[in-house]
Amino acid sequence: AIEVAGLEPNDIDHIVFATISPDYYFPGCGVQVQEALGIHTAGATDVRNACSGFIYALSVGNAFVQTGMYEHVLVVASELQSPFLDKTTRGRGVSVIFGDGAGAVVLSRASEGESGIKSCHMHSEGKNKEELTMKGFGTQHWIGELLENGVDPDIHYPQMNGNFVFKNAVVRFGEVIGEALAKNGLTPDKIDCLIPHQANLRIAQFIQKRMGLRDDQVFNNIQKYGNTTGASIAIALSEAVDVGAVKKGDTICLAAFGAGFTWGSVLMEL
Repeated sequence: AIEVAGLEPNDIDHIVFATISPDYYFPGCGVQVQEALGIHTAGATDVRNACSGFIYALSVGNAFVQTGMYEHVLVVASELQSPFLDKTTRGRGVSVIFGDGAGAVVLSRASEGESGIKSCHMHSEGKNKEELTMKGFGTQHWIGELLENGVDPDIHYPQMNGNFVFKNAVVRFGEVIGEALAKNGLTPDKIDCLIPHQANLRIAQFIQKRMGLRDDQVFNNIQKYGNTTGASIAIALSEAVDVGAVKKGDTICLAAFGAGFTWGSVLMEL
């Protein structure tokens, strides 16, 4: 991402890192990126918003740039989920969905009228926090429980109420995409490409049909990588650019829904 942006690592002023599968309980992953890339002493902010993580991280990075606090912000989303999935028959309904992956973008200050992020929108609803969750390793279920009682699949592996999540996702996706369009005075036909979080192909198809979008207006790659949680939109955006599904000047809408529940969208001009 830094190379594509025409920058050197030390040009980066701040790192925003989105993940729910960190290498350590603490410190955060952002400082590991700083060390790995040798980026002087740039600050690092970690974001934990599951499948909405990249949208939230992008929004935070955009705010840093828009306020003039930083000139170049590296936004990273990375997930390594395979180690903590229940791969037994009991957990197959959840484990078969997920994948590992990472993506990154660089946000830089633009001149008036140049392409870039037009608006960001974020929402949450904590009352549904246990409909999609992994309870273990937080302070509600600390390490002593694991040592004393062993692995409890209901605590130490991800749990999902699939039907409930689907019903909420299709509603919130539609709302937050509509919010981005309304903010910018656009209608669905003006979107060159919608890149939704790659949670479930049925969700993406439902949203496409509801909004009346053509196949060439929606980019999906879940068939290749599965649900890479916070990283999925970053990966899809990169791939869409690589294969020519989006090009310079296109209006792109990114949208996500995930655990929390959290959901959000970003409207941008490439």
